[in-house]
Amino acid sequence: MNRPLVVTDCDEVLLHMVRHFRDWLDTQHDITFALEGNPFVQSMTRRGSGSPIEEREVWQLLGGFFDTEMHTQEPIVGALEAMAELRRDAEVVVLTNLTDERNAARTLQLQKLGMDVPVFTNQGPKGGALKRIVEDHVANHGAGRVVFIDDIAQHHASAKAEIPHVKRLHLCGEPAIAPHVPCAHIAGDADARIDSWDMALPWVREALHAGE
Repeated sequence: MNRPLVVTDCDEVLLHMVRHFRDWLDTQHDITFALEGNPFVQSMTRRGSGSPIEEREVWQLLGGFFDTEMHTQEPIVGALEAMAELRRDAEVVVLTNLTDERNAARTLQLQKLGMDVPVFTNQGPKGGALKRIVEDHVANHGAGRVVFIDDIAQHHASAKAEIPHVKRLHLCGEPAIAPHVPCAHIAGDADARIDSWDMALPWVREALHAGE
């Protein structure tokens, strides 16, 4: 059966993350996380002293958030409805940059929100993992069209380098950071940049089914 495939990121595509991470840092760690366009690891300071958080601690804090606070993450407007619509005639999988030991927690998190789909965890650029997912899909479901959705430009560049025939949509659903996120479409690494699901869903459906 020749079914198309959607490979989507989770944080800032399906679920809000940085707003919940910011609130957790504020209330639990007395850390200010400014969503003003600075690089992620340079955006956090200790309240009172204003001293920056060292990169090693930033990643420890992020890990702590995912270990204890994933239940606080709320869906981005329209994201779950869009996934339900796409799943009617396409395979949908999630490719998320979490360590492998957090795969089960992310899978359960999405299941509780009505998205019972395969979840693949990854570290670093996503092109290689995306290529493996697509090759497995072709082997099991035929050579349907593929759309990759992510909020980070470097993952689109990696996807283009590894598996260029995949359609790539750059989508950042968090309004606080979307204006500051470098655009993969402008860079030539994504086929489109759309930051709201009401406009993204028609684009994805067209990419999956045009000409049928």
